[in-house]
Amino acid sequence: MKKISAIIICMREEGNIQQCLKSINFVDEIIIIDSGATERTLEICKKFTDRIVRHPWPSYRQQMEYARDIAKNEWVLSLDVNEAVSEKLKENIIFALEKDHGRYAGYRMKRQYFYSNQQVNHCWHPELQIRLYRKSKAQWVRRNQHYSVELDGRCRDLKGDLKYSPYQDLSQYLHAVDSRSSMRAREEFEKGKPEYPSGLVFSPLFYFVKAYGLKRGFLDGMPGLVISVLESYGRFLESAKLWEMRNAVSADFLHSVPLNRFQYYLEKIKGIMFPEKRQRHESLWKTARLQSAQEDHT
Repeated sequence: MKKISAIIICMREEGNIQQCLKSINFVDEIIIIDSGATERTLEICKKFTDRIVRHPWPSYRQQMEYARDIAKNEWVLSLDVNEAVSEKLKENIIFALEKDHGRYAGYRMKRQYFYSNQQVNHCWHPELQIRLYRKSKAQWVRRNQHYSVELDGRCRDLKGDLKYSPYQDLSQYLHAVDSRSSMRAREEFEKGKPEYPSGLVFSPLFYFVKAYGLKRGFLDGMPGLVISVLESYGRFLESAKLWEMRNAVSADFLHSVPLNRFQYYLEKIKGIMFPEKRQRHESLWKTARLQSAQEDHT
């Protein structure tokens, strides 16, 4: 069989790193990239490998490409600390590398979601991802706010699951929802996307109906309900944070230019009642955002 290097990026959270490392006992090299991992995490890693490399976090793509480049072997298996290779997938990886004779540049595997030790099939759909690839034929690219491997060559799917448990408990899940909503709100703010009070209500409500009803999250039992509620809550936080950012800029704008408060809010009311007149309000807001950015720069 072709030799494999497994690469795992470790940050602050321990996750299921021990389960992950136990599941890859068939690889020839395990590389741990320490991007701020806890001492407990590193202690566990040392039981499985002595190749632990400290490398500060530059960006997701740069970190993954750094890990790929320092791998000794041509074949690279990229895993998250919360992922584990199933026995069936392990068997198919070994079989594929023995029998395919280099016809493929990489392999896709199905990532199966778990929450609270229960398999989730509806709120979070299983997805195919390229995780085993020849490092000379692969690069990391960003698509739809997510990074993935792009291959220069053919790819085929492997049977078996890559078991993925993104959150260990409710507290970790809530922390992730809060962090993710801040990131999304900041991205939308920088794009100049407006946010209206209706977004605080209808966006979360729509997502809950979509996840729990249309995607049949109710078939996932209690995990399905928890996921639907928390992801809906994340949409609420995103809208609320975007509104807060815009409101802060508007407040700075009102204090920095000679504009009557009553006139300003009258324009906002007109914008809601008469959408065709909203353009003036949006122009004021964009000017305020530009002024605020220039002040921060200076």
